[in-house]
Amino acid sequence: MHRYRFLLWRPLQLLPVLLGISILTFVMVRAIPGDPARILLGVRSTPEAIARIRVQYGLDLPVWQQYLYFLRNLFHGEMGKSLIYRVDTLKLIMSRIEPTLYLVLGSVVLAMLFTVPLAAGAARHRGRLADQVIRLLSTIGLGLPAFWLAIMMILLFSLSLGWFPVSGYGSDFGERVHHLFLPCLTVALALSAVLTRNLRASLLMELQNDYVTAARARGQNENRIFWRHVMPNSLVPTVNLLAVNIGWLIGSTVVIESVFAIPGMGQLLVKAIISRDYMVVQGVVLVFALATVAVNLLADLLTVALDPRVKL
Repeated sequence: MHRYRFLLWRPLQLLPVLLGISILTFVMVRAIPGDPARILLGVRSTPEAIARIRVQYGLDLPVWQQYLYFLRNLFHGEMGKSLIYRVDTLKLIMSRIEPTLYLVLGSVVLAMLFTVPLAAGAARHRGRLADQVIRLLSTIGLGLPAFWLAIMMILLFSLSLGWFPVSGYGSDFGERVHHLFLPCLTVALALSAVLTRNLRASLLMELQNDYVTAARARGQNENRIFWRHVMPNSLVPTVNLLAVNIGWLIGSTVVIESVFAIPGMGQLLVKAIISRDYMVVQGVVLVFALATVAVNLLADLLTVALDPRVKL
């Protein structure tokens, strides 16, 4: 169990990261042109009404003082009140977190379902037609923008074939799976292109190691060697690459949720930025940052579990 000691002190190292992200978000959001009070009240608002709104939400205070109030509320488990929705920001985010969570998890599962067999096929048939085709497809996948791929998916599978809904989230689990399959597939195709190339390279390196040659000399089955020994050792760098790409994955969900009209945190973030809803933007970005940090910690845990030689 001594290999897992990093779980005791790693979260403490991540606190400064979250603090830095909160400061940058706080400052950058307030650098966006436009007055939230004026946007909230409309073009016919009076200066007196705008001033009252600014006082009500503390927008008349200096930026550093607003940030201190934000931190104080955060330590008490609060993120302030939304300017547009007029509800508690944390409750608003919690009501939108489920669609985004399903989208991210579904995308990761589909990406790994594509990555493992494609990378295995490419590595075991190195230099042959299958390897060349898989490498070509992964290269093409690297150059496809998420929003363009989403639109193409809608045109093909929704409008032309009618297999999937154009937008929405559904009301029960079956409908949600039906609605989210196409968005998850869109993200997974782009993500698997990166992971496939990485896993293929790792597999080829592992296949050249001495323990593989020794196992073959002992007459062990080739499939057993590959799936029992080579694949688990090769997954370590791929798991770390997946953790690094979580930030990109979250960015993709913002775009995908807007294209497919999924009522998740990504769509909420876009609307909050447009309406200058400071509290919501800060809250969503902080939750995204916390999720990214948590996933990287989980990736470290999986790395240690997959490879006993690794010590963090």
